[in-house]
Amino acid sequence: MVDSFYHTIIQEWKKRELPPIIDRETNLENYVDMPVNKIIAVTGFRRTGKTYLVLGLIRTLLEKNKREEVVYINFEDERIPATTPFLTGLLPAIKEELSPKYLFMDELQNIPAWSKWLRRIYDTENIRIVVTGSSSKMSSNEIPTELRGRFIEIKILPLSFSEFLQFKKIERRGNESEWNDTILQKALQEFIQYGGMPEVVLAPEVRKKELLHGYFDTVVRRDIIEQNKIENEEVLKTLLKLLLNSTYFTISKTHNNLKSLHLSTGKDVIQKYFRAIENAFLVYSLYYFSYSMKDQLQYPRKIFFVDTGFINELSSSFSQNKGRNYENVVFLELQRRKKETYYWKSRSHQEVDFVIVKREKVEQLIQVCYEMDDYETKKRETNAIIKASNELLCTNLLIITQNKEGEETINGKKIKYVPLWKWLLKKE
Repeated sequence: MVDSFYHTIIQEWKKRELPPIIDRETNLENYVDMPVNKIIAVTGFRRTGKTYLVLGLIRTLLEKNKREEVVYINFEDERIPATTPFLTGLLPAIKEELSPKYLFMDELQNIPAWSKWLRRIYDTENIRIVVTGSSSKMSSNEIPTELRGRFIEIKILPLSFSEFLQFKKIERRGNESEWNDTILQKALQEFIQYGGMPEVVLAPEVRKKELLHGYFDTVVRRDIIEQNKIENEEVLKTLLKLLLNSTYFTISKTHNNLKSLHLSTGKDVIQKYFRAIENAFLVYSLYYFSYSMKDQLQYPRKIFFVDTGFINELSSSFSQNKGRNYENVVFLELQRRKKETYYWKSRSHQEVDFVIVKREKVEQLIQVCYEMDDYETKKRETNAIIKASNELLCTNLLIITQNKEGEETINGKKIKYVPLWKWLLKKE
C-alpha cells in the first residue's frame, strides 16, 4: 500500500495543469532524446526559468506519451521531508501508481545522499532522468564522484536580449535594419536596468525592484547562509556589498577593506564565503589571460553578476555605471555562447575586457565602451586593444559600443565597431 503522503503528491501531479510556457532558446528535448541515456542536470541561479524550461519539456513529452509515463517532483515543497528514507521509498511508491519513463526532480540536491540514490536509479532503472538545481552541487565542477560520466549539465542564465524581446512581444519585420530603433533602444535600456530574470521582465515596473530585492534576499539566506552554514553573517553581507560596488576581487584587498571597517576575519573565511557566493551562481569570476597558471592567479579576478538588475538596484552607486552594465551584459552573453573567456592587462595598466580563446589560441579581442565620441576615451580603448593584438598575436578586434558601427584601421590594425544591441542579436 502506498504511503498516504506519497499518494498525495503523486495524485497532485496527475491532476496538475501545466502553466503557459514562453519558449526559450535552450531546447531540452535535444538532450533528453539522445541515443545514450544520460542524467540531464539543469543548473543556474534561482528564478532564471529552470522549472519552466522543464515544464515546457514535459508539455512536449506529453504530446507523445501518457501522463502516467512522465513524473515531476518538486523537492522545495515544504511538505517533503529532507531525508534519505523519503528518497528510498519514492520510486517504489511512484511505480505503484504510475509507469515512469521520464522522471523530473526539481532541487533534488536538498536531500541527503541524493547523488548515491540518483546513481542507483540510473544504473538499475530504464528511466530518463532530468534534475534541476540552484546550487553548484549539481554543476560539472562539483558533481559527486559517483555521477561523473553519467550526466550532462545545462547551465541556464537569465533571459538573453533576444529572449527578452520575445517575452516583451517586440518583433522585427525582416532583417536587422527593420527594427523600430526607438522601441529597440528603449527595450535595451530596460533590459540593462532591470536585467533578464523572467518574472521581473514580465512584471509591471512598480514591482520590478521589489522582485529583485526579494530574489537577492532569498538567495543570500537559503542558498548561501543556510546551505554553507555561514556563521558571520555581517562579514558575508559586507562582502556582498563590496562585490556589488567593485569590479575586481582579491582576497588580500578584501581582507584589508573588511579590516578597515572593523570586521577583522581570516583570509580563509573570505575565500570560503566568496566560494559560497559563486556556488549560488550569484557572481562569476573572470581570470587574467596568461598561458601560465601562476600568472593567472597573481592578478585580481574581475567580478560579474548573474543579472545587471542586482547591480543597479543593490549597489550604493548614486549614478548608473553604464560602462559596467554594458560589460556585464556582454560577459553573460559570452557565457551563453559557451566562449572560453579571460581579460588582459598590460604592465602599464592598459586593459582589454575580453580575450576569447579557442583550442589554446586567442581567437578574438573584445573591448566594451559605452561612449566612443570622446577623443581621449577612444584613444585609450583603441590603444589597449592594439597593444593586446600585438602581444597576443590576434587580428580579430571588436569594440562594442552604444551606437558606433563600422570599421577603421589604426596603426595597421583593422578594428570593427558594433552597437551592443546588434551584437546581442547576432546568432552564432
